[in-house]
Amino acid sequence: MSKAIYTPPRQRPNYLYTIISVSAVLFLLGFFGLVLLQTHQLTKALKEQVDIIVELVAGTEEDSRAALERQLNNFAFVLPHSVTFTSREAALELMSDELGEDLLNLDLPNPLYDIFTFNVSARYLTGDSLTEIRNLLIQQPIVTDVYYQESLVDQLARNMKKLSWILLAVAGLFVLLALTVIHNTIRLALYANRFLIKTQELVGATWEFISRPYLRKALGHGLTSALLAIGLLLAFQFWLQLQLPEIRKLQSPLAFGALFLGLIILGMLINWLSTYFVVRKYLRLREEDLY
Repeated sequence: MSKAIYTPPRQRPNYLYTIISVSAVLFLLGFFGLVLLQTHQLTKALKEQVDIIVELVAGTEEDSRAALERQLNNFAFVLPHSVTFTSREAALELMSDELGEDLLNLDLPNPLYDIFTFNVSARYLTGDSLTEIRNLLIQQPIVTDVYYQESLVDQLARNMKKLSWILLAVAGLFVLLALTVIHNTIRLALYANRFLIKTQELVGATWEFISRPYLRKALGHGLTSALLAIGLLLAFQFWLQLQLPEIRKLQSPLAFGALFLGLIILGMLINWLSTYFVVRKYLRLREEDLY
C-alpha cells in the first residue's frame, strides 16, 4: 500500500506575478516587432523616393513626349502618379533660383535637357532591376540617357541587409531569454500546488486529468497577458503619433493586426507549453523530492 503523502496547507499560486511578467515580455517582443515593421516601412518609403531621370533628345516633339509619358505610366515598375515632366526652360529657372543668380539674363545657351522624373516600386530598387529598366528606356529613340543614384541604391541595399541580420540575431536572443523568464515564472507559481498535483496522481487520477485545469488556466492567463501587452503597445503607438505625426504614413493596419494576433498566439502557446512541462515535472518527482 502506498504511503500517504503529507500535504501542507494549500496555498493559491501567485498567478498575478505570472501575468505581469508574461505581459512585460510580450510587450518588449511587440515593441521590437513595431520597430521592425516601421523600419521596414521607412526603408520602403526611402527606396521609393529615389528619382530615376530620363533625358530626352533636344527638340523632341510634343506628340512623342506625350507617348513616352503614357508608356512610362503603364510600366509595372513605375510608382503610380510619380511621373513628372520638366522642360529645359523650367529646369534652368530652378537652377537659377537655387544658385541665387540670374542665369536667364546671361545670354548663354541652355545646356539642360527636357526630362522625365519618376520613382519605382521598392521591390524593383535593386542593381539588376534598375539596369534592366535603364536598358529598356535607353532603346527609345527620343531618350538620350537614364540616370539614377546608383551609389545610394547600393548603400540602401547593403544597410538593409546588415540591419536585417542584426535584428534577426537580437530577436532570436530575446526570444530565448523570454522563454526562460516565462518558464521560471510559471514554475514558481505552480510550486505551491506541487503536493496537490502529486496527491491527485496517488489517488488514481491520470496525468491528462490532472493537467487539464492548469492548462486551461494557462491559456486564459496567456490571453490576458497578450491583451494587456497589446493595450500598452497601442498606448505607446498613440503617444508616438502625437510626438511624430509623420509616422502615421509608415503604418500598415494589416501588419499591425498580424503582429497583435501573433502576440496573442505566442502568449497562449508559451503559457500552455511551460505549464504542461512544469506539471509533468512535478508528476515525475518522487514523494520525498517534493519537500
